[in-house]
Amino acid sequence: MQYPTPISKLIDGFMKLPGVGPKTASRLAFYVLDMKEDDVLEFAKSLVNAKRELTYCSVCHHITDVDPCRICEDKERDQSVVCVVQDAKDVIAMEKMREYGGLYHVLHGAISPMDGVGPEDINIPDLIKRLQDDQIQEVIIATNPTIEGEATAMYISRLIKPTGIKVTRIAHGLPIGGDLEYADEVTLSKAMEGRREL
Repeated sequence: MQYPTPISKLIDGFMKLPGVGPKTASRLAFYVLDMKEDDVLEFAKSLVNAKRELTYCSVCHHITDVDPCRICEDKERDQSVVCVVQDAKDVIAMEKMREYGGLYHVLHGAISPMDGVGPEDINIPDLIKRLQDDQIQEVIIATNPTIEGEATAMYISRLIKPTGIKVTRIAHGLPIGGDLEYADEVTLSKAMEGRREL
């Protein structure tokens, strides 16, 4: 049996979201039909407002509703340190930690030759321009511990080191509560590399 056109379009819309297949999309569409009309209108308004009112910071490329973003504008933050992350969600994760007080630079991706993504396709050129500011003394590379993330970290490190700016990489290894026996070789290797004195 074919769904009426409005619900078919709604299902198709939900299926455009990552990780949402036909069954989940159908479930969400029928859930929306059961919602109060005011709630549906508020939800739709939130979607439209997020798309229209959010932009990327002209300095760090983090998602924001003001430009430059509040982090870049905060003079209380350490202006000498920049943490390079792959995605805006990574900035949110770092900020939840409440231990880092420097600035950020969001790449919006990682180098991936297999997918046709090179350094010029992500915000590496903007990072290099930013580092011409004599105030920046350290770049912390916090890309994901994947092949693409590691390649991106190495590429950035090789670009920056000749400038004399300190380049560091966040440690990777075993999570709290993890068991050694279930860790893969790469994770164990990174855990050994990132060890520190107690």
